[in-house]
Amino acid sequence: MTQQGTLGVAVIGTGKMGADHVRRINEVISGARVAAVVDIDEARAKAVADTADGCQAFTDPAAAMAAPGVDAVLIASPGPAHEAALLSAFERDLPVLCEKPLTPDSASALRVLEAEQKLGHRRVQVGFMRRYDTEFMKLKALLAGGELGRPLLLHCRHRNASVHSYFTNEMMITDSVVHEMDQSRWLLEQEIAAVTVLKPTPSSLSPEPLSDPQLVVFETTGGAIVNVEIFATCGFGYQVQAEAVCERGTARVGDAHGMLVNRPGTWGGEIAPDFVARFEEAYDREVQAWVNATRRGEVEGPSTWDGYAATAVSEAGVRAQATGERTIVEMIERPAFYS
Repeated sequence: MTQQGTLGVAVIGTGKMGADHVRRINEVISGARVAAVVDIDEARAKAVADTADGCQAFTDPAAAMAAPGVDAVLIASPGPAHEAALLSAFERDLPVLCEKPLTPDSASALRVLEAEQKLGHRRVQVGFMRRYDTEFMKLKALLAGGELGRPLLLHCRHRNASVHSYFTNEMMITDSVVHEMDQSRWLLEQEIAAVTVLKPTPSSLSPEPLSDPQLVVFETTGGAIVNVEIFATCGFGYQVQAEAVCERGTARVGDAHGMLVNRPGTWGGEIAPDFVARFEEAYDREVQAWVNATRRGEVEGPSTWDGYAATAVSEAGVRAQATGERTIVEMIERPAFYS
């Protein structure tokens, strides 16, 4: 870091998410600057680098990590590239904020988990940004406080206006419901033991061969039940909602009770168009928290274990989706390292 303590960050991946993080680090949060960007598309990397003073463009993550002024790494590249980038960061003992998924499958996630433990200290914060959303943080605090008693059920809704043409049924689990997997584990402080996926008759408006919407059910190790409505092509906007049903009451977040406007013959408010708009403040808070902790020499937030657990549950979810059967989550026992 510089004498002023400014964290030099290498951002790997300059697509929608990566470019937004470059903007966030340089224009929104404090204590950090983008020192390098990486993309296999050299022209795109250079275009994004030009938006940040003193930023270098690379096509090789390892080269960027070795560049002068790089103190930490933010990984926003496609999931299949994460393992190699994470292991390269470990070789240099660099702190990492890794967008989800940690890796695309539990075997590679386990390799990352084992490599981090060999370092003897945590290096990774996984980008499950809902943990930094104001409403979800309030729900977490309420449940942890015990005022409502033990959580019995968690009702979740995850609706998206539309998806890319390459979006698959499996991605409904691995790219969308993975957020509810982490959210449920975090809110309930329980692991997910089994997954069932139910499919109603698809919407006539959903693109073939997508079976949309779906209902995903989690059974937790503590006996709670979570149901998730995933509607990837609802058409009207982006909504993420959760309601906890507890022994002595309920609590719900995500209703977007912002400004309500009355007009002749109608009333209502706005619905966020996508996840970037809905969770903009959560992303800001997440990256700022990572920078603050890194500058203190600490690692906080969702761990490599959380990334591995979400991947293991995702794999069970994909199997349940394909078979229609209740599927047990297969995962190792949580290492004491992550207690």
